[in-house]
Order: sequence, then C-alpha cells, then structure tokens
Amino acid sequence: MKKHVPGPWSTPQVYLLPNLMTAGNLACGFGAIVLIFEGLRDSAGGAADIRLAIFLILAACFFDALDGRLARIKGQESMFGREFDSLADIVSFGIAPALMVMDIVMSSFDNKLGWTIAFIYLLCGGMRLARFNCLSQEVEEGRMVPKKGDFVGFPIPAAAGLIASLTLFILWLNEGDKEIGAWRYVLVVLMLLLSFMMLSEFSYPSFKAVNWKAKRSLVWFFVAVITLVCAVNYVEFVPLGIFLSYLVYGLVRPWISRRWRKEIEEGSEEGFDPEVEAEEVDDDSLA
Repeated sequence: MKKHVPGPWSTPQVYLLPNLMTAGNLACGFGAIVLIFEGLRDSAGGAADIRLAIFLILAACFFDALDGRLARIKGQESMFGREFDSLADIVSFGIAPALMVMDIVMSSFDNKLGWTIAFIYLLCGGMRLARFNCLSQEVEEGRMVPKKGDFVGFPIPAAAGLIASLTLFILWLNEGDKEIGAWRYVLVVLMLLLSFMMLSEFSYPSFKAVNWKAKRSLVWFFVAVITLVCAVNYVEFVPLGIFLSYLVYGLVRPWISRRWRKEIEEGSEEGFDPEVEAEEVDDDSLA
C-alpha cells in the first residue's frame, strides 16, 4: 500500500496543551484591548479599565511563559506553534500596551505624539518577532548555530510586562488617577528605550534550562517563594522590580562571571569549572 505523504497544503499538526496556553495569551490580549477602548471612550476617567487591562497583560505574560515550556517538556514544538505564538504576542504585547500608553499619554500631550510613540513601540515589537522567527528558521535549516538559551534583543513579553507593571505602579502612586502628571514623561522615555532594546543586539537569557528538573539550593528556593508571595501581595510594585531587574541584567550580563551566570540562568552548578570564574566573558558580550 502506498504511503500517504502530506502535501504542501495539508493541515498542520496542532499540539493541544501548548496552543491552549497561546490561545489564553491571545484571549488576555484581546480582553485588554477591549478594556482600553472602553477607557478611551470614557472621558470621565477609565482608570479602573486600565488597571484590569494591566492585569490581563500580565496574565498574558504568564500564559506565554507556559506555552513554550509545555511544548519543550512534551517534545511538541512545531512551526504552527511558533507562528501562532508570534501572532498572539503582537496582540497581547504589542497592540495592547501601545494602546494603553497612547490612551494615558494622549490625555496629557497632543494626540499626534501619543500615536507616534505607540506606533514606534508597536513597529519595533513586530520587527523583533519577525527577526526571531527568521533566526529560528535559519537554525532549523542549519544555516546558523544558535547561542544556547539566549534571546537577541529584549523580548517583547518582558517589554510589555515592564510597561504594564510601571503603569500599575504609577496609578497606585497617584491613587488611581489617570492624569499621571510628570510620570507621563517616564512612560514616553520607557517606550522609546524598549523600542530600541527590542531591536538591539543585547543578549538576554531565556531561562529555558530552568525547568522541572532544575536544582536549586535552599536559599534560592526561599528567595523564589518569597518573591512569588510578594508579587501576589504587593502587585503594585514587585512585578515592576522583577521586569526592571531583567532589563538591567541584560545590560550588565557581559561583565558577570560565568559561574554566577550559570547559577542564575541554569539553576545548577553541575559540571562547572571553578577556573572559568576568573575569565573574561568575551564570547557572551553583545551578540
């Protein structure tokens, strides 16, 4: 009997669990956009809608972190999953935060400036995702050898998380007042900085090695639990600290010893050569 070979227009195989997480990411992004539009229509304020939209963007970050890990754990990585993930990311981490900042900035500046800043961020985020997919394709075809566990440029989910958590922090400081005063300048500068960082050559760890099998000391376990508890109880400022630390870590990473980088990024010192600690990190400078 002749074996059936799928043609070029065959329906791709879709793995259930990873793509359900991506769908959750997309649903959160869509919900955030709907709430932001409601805030735009509400001339009286709309700060409550903005706060809920922020939580949905942060929830989308959680779903985005899960989908890739589930795919890798179960060996269910696929081209469909990668493309679906990018499409969801441009909605949740590109359009949603861009609209949110545009809404806040437009209430303080003129409409043209708010639109321009938001579009620059969205454009750079879309280009960041396109570059990631192109690099992944080159790796699959053997034309490029990847640097294990690294992202080139600041990841767009982290950029959206930083914008959302900073906006939440500002609203908390202003007791929910959408007119954030001088803080609007911080948001404008941050959007432009993140736009540059997403297209930069700075190297950021993906933490793919930190999985269910990763080993940590009791101290690391204690720090992780305390961070999680604080992030839930003090959601107004702890997530901001986490995302901001990740941004800064990529900038100072070339000057951190290999031993510390291995401990932070891989969760294990197994097989580590102590003599490497004194070496300069030439090969892990900007990719």
